[in-house]
This record gives sequence, structure tokens and C-alpha cells, in this order.
Amino acid sequence: MNTPTPDIQQNDSLERSWLQRHKWLLLRRLTQLLVFSLFLIGPLAGIWIIKGNLSSSLTLDILPLSDPFIAVQSLFAGQYLSTVIITGAIIVSLFYLLVGGRVYCSWLCPINIATDSASWLRKKLNIKSSSLFPRNTRYWLLTVTFVMALITGTLSWELINPVSLVQRGIINGLLISGLILLVIFLFDLLISRDAWCGHICPVGAFYSLFGRMGVIRISAYQRNKCDNCMDCFLVCPEEQVIHPALHGEKHNASPLILNLNCTNCGRCIDVCDKQVFKFTSRFNHSTISNEYQNQESSQ
Repeated sequence: MNTPTPDIQQNDSLERSWLQRHKWLLLRRLTQLLVFSLFLIGPLAGIWIIKGNLSSSLTLDILPLSDPFIAVQSLFAGQYLSTVIITGAIIVSLFYLLVGGRVYCSWLCPINIATDSASWLRKKLNIKSSSLFPRNTRYWLLTVTFVMALITGTLSWELINPVSLVQRGIINGLLISGLILLVIFLFDLLISRDAWCGHICPVGAFYSLFGRMGVIRISAYQRNKCDNCMDCFLVCPEEQVIHPALHGEKHNASPLILNLNCTNCGRCIDVCDKQVFKFTSRFNHSTISNEYQNQESSQ
């Protein structure tokens, strides 16, 4: 495969507008704002579309939704789970089995905004530092959360869980939310890139377990157009998930990003001027789009 010249690369870049380069980022931010607006509109305006928070809620007084991570902790703690909680946890679990568990991290979690901002500023300031923690640290901490619940008989992790504290704090207007976000922002900015979400957070580790069966996937379906610019690796918070799909052609590996820690954030789609990536399903193993095949055959 011939590598495009710099002039061709520049022309390809100019073909994409600012909106095309930030489409999935904007959709993620709109989703995060919409979800929290639905929670906030109740206490602020008395319009109760959703009651509760991301841990446990009731939509339109009909649909129960419960955090399965907290439900599992409750089981380890020996606590009674009502039918409503169990039903809500099953509904949420089925949803994440469909879309991929780490979607929670990139599309819903409020801490994502702080970590994304820290990653962006690190690039601007050219701050370089390696992680202090291996990526499997989050799975060890996930195990600890269940052990703590088993030993104490309480949801002890939830007393210090930054994700839960920020969620409740934003909805209830508590100052602690801002302080937690600031600490995580500074940690990711000054200490290590993507340290919290990519290496430490047990919540993300728990939801990644749903990612093994997720139907919605990102595919490097036009990986033969890749010019090895490395932009997708630089922007991805879990860059280790990209290589098998992008460079596995010699081994007949699927172009689908199947790693359970892919967050389906769409960053690689936004940043790639060659339009190598797209959203698809886990059942679509096509490497090259029909459009690109037609272009090649006509040349």
C-alpha cells in the first residue's frame, strides 16, 4: 500500500469540517447534559421526569433503573434487594450488554468531562508522564469493593466512591462535586494521563465486563487507508484496544475493536482524517466498505 503524499493528506484533512471532526464529542456532551438536566429539572422546576440519581431512579413513575454495580455490592453485603431494585438492575444490565458497558464511562459519567479536559490540556501543554499504575489495578480495586462489602456488611466503597459522590453532588448542588472533579482533573493533568478512568476506577472495570458481549462496536473497516499518523492512538483513553483491529490485517484479524475496555466514545472516528473508523455491530466483520471497494475498482 502506497503512503499518501503530504499534499494529499492535507487535502483529505480539509475535506472534513469542524463539526465532522467533533461530531461524537458533541453528541457525548449533549447526552451527558441531557441526562443530568432530566435529573435536575425535578428539584429545580418541580417537573419530575426522573426521580433519584444514577444509582437508582424512577422515570415517569413507571420505569425503574438501578446501578447493577451497587446491586452486586448489596448482594455481597447481604442486604435485601427489592423487586424494583432487581428489575432496574436487570434493565440497565441488558442495555449495557447491547451497547457495551464502558459506554457508561464516556457517555454518562460526570467525571468523564474532567478527565477529557485534563487529557486535552496535557496535549496543549505537552506534559509527558507515564502511568503510575498498571491498567489491571482497576480490577484489583473492583475485587476490593466486593470484599469490603462482604466483610463490613455495608456499601463501604460508596462512601468514598468519587463517581457516586459527584453524581449525587451535582444533582443536589453540593460543593463536594466540584472539589472531587478538580482533584481528579489535576491528577490526570499533572501526574498521569487517563490515570483515573484508564487505570484506577473500579466502576469502569465493572462495566467493562459487559463489554465482552456488546453489540455496538467501532470498526477499522477501512484500515487499508491508514497512514500510520497515530492520531487515534494519541486521542484514545484506552489506546491498547486499537492495535488488533487496525493492524491485524496480516493475521486476518477482525477490524472490529472487540476489547472489553473500548468506551465507544468515537474519538478515533472524530480524529481520523482518512475515515478509517465507523460505528457498526459486532456481527459486521467487513474490512473495506462497499463505497471504498467501488472507488478502488474504478481506478
